[in-house]
Amino acid sequence: MKPLQPLNEVFGYPPDNYSDEVRRHRKMRLCPFGNVIANCTKDKANDPLGVCSISTGSTRAITCPIRFRENWLVAEHAAEFFFQKHATWTSLTEVRLSDAHGQSAGNIDVVLAEYNRDGKVVDFGALEIQAVYISGNIRRPFSYYMEHQEAQQEMDWSDEQLYPRPDYLSSSRKRLVPQLLFKSGILKAWGKKSAVALDAGFFNTLPVMRSVSPDKADLIWLVYDLEDDPRTGRQHLAIKNRVYTLFQESLDCISTSEPGDIELFVRTLQQKVDEVLDTPIPPDNKLIRLDDQCDDSE
Repeated sequence: MKPLQPLNEVFGYPPDNYSDEVRRHRKMRLCPFGNVIANCTKDKANDPLGVCSISTGSTRAITCPIRFRENWLVAEHAAEFFFQKHATWTSLTEVRLSDAHGQSAGNIDVVLAEYNRDGKVVDFGALEIQAVYISGNIRRPFSYYMEHQEAQQEMDWSDEQLYPRPDYLSSSRKRLVPQLLFKSGILKAWGKKSAVALDAGFFNTLPVMRSVSPDKADLIWLVYDLEDDPRTGRQHLAIKNRVYTLFQESLDCISTSEPGDIELFVRTLQQKVDEVLDTPIPPDNKLIRLDDQCDDSE
């Protein structure tokens, strides 16, 4: 059952929180999760869509990739997989990756680089952060809430058209699979490890992948959820699961559709064939060749 209103976090805080800190964040449109600048820039820099996550009733879907940067837990957890225990490393964001022909394969969300005492890079791994696409329209309820926040925090949006919902299918097929195919594929060819950070609701919609031991894995799935903290009146990112897999197996698993009933497909084909056969045949329009026409000059 969908909730009355879909907003779970606005500029980093639940919509029913009105502390002085929260009011400041909403007034200044600030991002508390380590954006490239102090302000939220989601969707539009001059009119940001400050929704970090939405509620589905039973789960919370993280819709902004920056939301995963809280306290940089994702980097810490990925580094535990990439490097030895006492490695010295740093995180670099939006690092361009090129293929063998010099063509861009996109930017890696976060590259973790291990370096030695001389500052020389000795190892690295790639972390991709996968937020959830939304179907419907989230800006309308967001704008409605921002107009009169306290009066409209419990708004009933459930009967509105284009009620926003997480679109897990598009999130995997249009975003996650291409990211793994192009970017993580290059890392795999180099013998480097990759990590994918996503929320529990998203991960639970993916096909079940075979787990392997951490020492055999070259791809880790870092699965997070948002937990309420009564002391701060906020929700905090919490790791829920670490799933160790093999890259190619995982890619094959999530990119291959499970076949449906062939008989149902044949019935669909038959229906369309019947429609074509029942359609009246159009008249046969003969082509007139120029050399068949009478020559008026004779």
